[in-house]
Amino acid sequence: MTGQSLLVELLVEELPPKALKQLGAAFGALLHERLAGLGLCRADATATTFATPRRLAVRIAEVLPRAADQAVRQKLVPVSVGLDANGQPTLALQKKLAALGAPADAFGRLQRASDGKAEALFLDTVVAGIALPAGLQQALDGTLAALPIPKVMTYQAADGWSPLRFVRPAHGLVALHGRDVVPVQALGLAAGRQTRGHRFECSLPVLELRSADAYETQLEQEGAVVASFAARRKAIAEQLQQLANAEGLRPIDDPALLDEVTALVERPQVLRCQFEPEFLEVPQECLILTMKQHQKYFPLLDAQGVLTNQFLVVANVRPTDPSAVVTGNERVVRPRLADARFFYQQDRKKPLAARLPGLDQVVYHQKLGSQGERVQRLRHCAAALGERLGGSALAATAARAAELAKTDLLTEMVGEFPELQGIMGGYYARHDGEPEAVAQAIEDHYRPRFQGDALPRELAGLCVALADKLDTLVGLFGIGQLPTGDKDPFALRRHALGVVRMLIERDLPLRLDDLLRTAAVGFGAKITDPTAALLGFVFERLAFLLKEQGHPAREVDAVLALRPLRLGEVPHRLAAVRAFAALPEAEALAAANKRIGNILKKSTAAPGTAVAERLLQEPAERALFGALGAVRGTAQAALANADYRGALLACAQLRGPVDAFFDAVMVNAEDAALRANRHALLGALHGLMNQVAELAILAG
Repeated sequence: MTGQSLLVELLVEELPPKALKQLGAAFGALLHERLAGLGLCRADATATTFATPRRLAVRIAEVLPRAADQAVRQKLVPVSVGLDANGQPTLALQKKLAALGAPADAFGRLQRASDGKAEALFLDTVVAGIALPAGLQQALDGTLAALPIPKVMTYQAADGWSPLRFVRPAHGLVALHGRDVVPVQALGLAAGRQTRGHRFECSLPVLELRSADAYETQLEQEGAVVASFAARRKAIAEQLQQLANAEGLRPIDDPALLDEVTALVERPQVLRCQFEPEFLEVPQECLILTMKQHQKYFPLLDAQGVLTNQFLVVANVRPTDPSAVVTGNERVVRPRLADARFFYQQDRKKPLAARLPGLDQVVYHQKLGSQGERVQRLRHCAAALGERLGGSALAATAARAAELAKTDLLTEMVGEFPELQGIMGGYYARHDGEPEAVAQAIEDHYRPRFQGDALPRELAGLCVALADKLDTLVGLFGIGQLPTGDKDPFALRRHALGVVRMLIERDLPLRLDDLLRTAAVGFGAKITDPTAALLGFVFERLAFLLKEQGHPAREVDAVLALRPLRLGEVPHRLAAVRAFAALPEAEALAAANKRIGNILKKSTAAPGTAVAERLLQEPAERALFGALGAVRGTAQAALANADYRGALLACAQLRGPVDAFFDAVMVNAEDAALRANRHALLGALHGLMNQVAELAILAG
C-alpha cells in the first residue's frame, strides 16, 4: 500500500502574533505524532508546517489510506486456571473469551506459552488497521485539544447557537489526501478543499485546492500568501538587510520582533520611512522602544550603533506605488515620538533627588514597606559593599547611586515604558550633574536582567546591582515568599543567578553568607532570618548554571558539597577537580575516600582527635602517617595560595600508602584504643583530602 501527501488546514480569524510561531509548530508536530502512532505514516515522514495570521496547516508525506493490520497476542489466564483435568476450557476461560468477543472457534486456536512465571493461554488475533478518515478525525481532535493556546475564546458556531472554544473563531477546514477530500470535522466545520488567500491581493476570493502537494504554490500564486512562516521570516530579514545596506545602515537586531512581524503579514513588503531629525534629541532607547513596541517598526542604526531618523516598515501589501503606505506610517509614528520627547522634556525639569520623598508613597511590598524604605536599605548595603571592595570613595559613589537608583520609577518616561527603568535614571542623573560613575551605576544596577545579559561595567554598578538583588532575595525569603515549582512571580531564580554571575565572573572577594547578613540588617523585625534557606537556594541555582555550562555533574556536586562561600573560588576548584580526575590515582583515591567516609560515620571517636604515634603498630599505618605528614605541608601551602590543583596533586601521592593501609591493617580492631587511633588517622586523611572538593562523590 502506497501513501500520498496529506494536507490539513484550519482557516481562522487573525491569530495572536506572539503565539503564532509556536501554534504552527505544535499543530504540525502533534498531528504528525498522532497519525504516526496510529500507523498511518512513518514517524520520520516529512512534515511541512505552515502558519500565517489566518491559518494553521501541515502537509505530511506518504500517509496511508489505511494503517496496516496488526497481529496481537493477548494473554488470557494461566493454564492451570483455564483448563480442567481433561484439557477442556473452564468457566473462567469461557468468560474471558466472551468478554473479549472472541469467535466460537477461538478455543481451538489458543496458544500455550510461558509468561515468564508460569504457562499461560494466549489468543492470537489480527486487528484491522484504522482507516484514514477515522484516524485523522481522532488525531485532529487530540491535536486541537493539546495546542498551547495562550488564551481560549468562546464563540458561536455557524448555527448561531452552539458554543465553541478555540484560540480564535474558525471558518474553514481543509483535509486533502492527495487530490481527495478526507471527510473529517472540527470546530463545527466539515472538511473540504476550499481556502482563502490574501484579504486584498488574491486573484480569487475562494481558492479550490487541487491537491495536497499543490497547496503552497497555489496559495502563493493565486492567493498572494506566503504560507510558510520560515519562508516569510527569511524574506523579511533579507529585505530588511537589503534596504538598510542601500543606506549604509543596519536594522536593529531583534529576533522576537522579527517573529512577531512575520506573524502579522501574509505577503511581506519592506519599505523605508523616516521621521524628523529633531526627535533624535531624545535618548535613542526611548525612540527605539516606541517604534518597536507600538508600531512594530525596525529602527535603523549607523555603523557605530547610533540611531538614525530612518526606519523600516513591513507592509502586508505590495502596491505599485508605495508612497501612500510610507507616508501613512510616517504620519502614524510622529505623535508617538512627540509623546516620548514631551515625557523626556518634562522629566528633566525635576531633578532625581527631588523625587526621593515621593518614593515613600510607593508601596514596594505590603510586608516589606515602601520604595523609600527600600532605597535606604540599598544605600546601606551598597555602601558596605563599596567599602569592602574599594574603600570610602567607592562606598560614597555606590551609596549615592543606590539612593537615586529607583527615582526614575516616578518619571513620565518610565511610567510609559517600564522597560527603561535604570536606563532613564542614568540619563537624568547626567542631566542633573551627578558624577558619571553614579549615572553609570544607576543605569547598570538592574543587570544582569536575563540569562546572557552583560554585567555592570564598573565596581559602583556591581555594588548597587548586588545590593538590589540581595535585598529582593533576603526580603522575600524572609517573609516566606519562596518560588514553588515553575512559579516564580518575583523572579527570585533570576536574581540568584545574577548574584552568582557577578560574584564568579568578577571574582569578587566576598563571602555569600556575609552578603546575606549585610542585606538583612535593614529589614529589622520585618523578616525572619532567611540565611540557611537562601544559601541552599543560591547553591542550587549555581549547580544548575554550572551543569548547563557543561561541567560534569559529579565534579560540580563534589565541589559544591563543601559549600564554598566565596563563589569566585568555584571555577578554580572545578578546574582542580578536573585535573585530579584525569590522574591514574584519582579513581582509587575517590573510592578510598568514600570508604573512609563510611567508616567515620560509624566511628565513636571525636572528630579532629589527634593521632597517637605510639599506638601505630602496623608498618602500613606508620607509613600512611608518615606520608600524611609529608604531604600535609605541601597541600596546606598550596591551599593558602588558592592553588587548588596543587593541593589535590599533592594528595594524589597518598594512593600507595592508602592502598597498603587498607590491604594490611584491620581498621576496626578489637582493642578500643587501637580502633580509635586508626579512626583518627583516617579522619586526618579525610580532612586533608576533602579541602577542595568532596572526592567521594567522584566515585559515584
